[in-house]
Amino acid sequence: MIFFDYFRSSAGFRVRIALRLKRLDAERRSVHLRKGEQRDSGYLAVNPQGLVPALVLDDGAVLTQSLAIIEYLDTLSAENPLIPEDSLEAARVRQLSQLIACELHPLNNLRILNYLKEPLGHNQGEVNSWYQHWVESGFTAFERLIAEYAPNAHYCLGNFLTMADVCLVPQVFNAQRFYCPLDAYPKLMDRYERLASLPEFEKSFPQVQPDAG
Repeated sequence: MIFFDYFRSSAGFRVRIALRLKRLDAERRSVHLRKGEQRDSGYLAVNPQGLVPALVLDDGAVLTQSLAIIEYLDTLSAENPLIPEDSLEAARVRQLSQLIACELHPLNNLRILNYLKEPLGHNQGEVNSWYQHWVESGFTAFERLIAEYAPNAHYCLGNFLTMADVCLVPQVFNAQRFYCPLDAYPKLMDRYERLASLPEFEKSFPQVQPDAG
């Protein structure tokens, strides 16, 4: 498999974690978003959206969108199942994962933040306020849900890892980069700190990727 990634991509970060948790190997190729490599014709032939990540399978089939890729990877290996077999638990994993990947993260994506600055003309302080507003909205809901579903668990939904944990860590990492206040989310941060210390997560952080810089 070939995995197209960018070290600072939250969506790529999720897939990096999943690959390690599932003990799967993929050839990683960097697509430098700040240099515009996602708009090169060669990469657009892989992913017409010009986004990362993308996963090219051994038979040439291409998968895009991080949650779709993670669910596919989950079928390839019995290691660390990321979607529970129980239908209600599986739905809750997808609920929390989509809260981050579909509701919160898109509003704070690099291309959105860049559009706020140019052509809309907002300064960096205003962009940071935008970012912090949506983090507060999403994390407040996330905190309430994990308090309801699994108040004393090690991870988001129990004492087992799921796709929700894979989604949480990159989003908290980004929130810290933008100096978002996080004291109001003790259960969320407790889970983040525990997850971030696991080797599969630790080795997936942006700053330790070969294209970081």
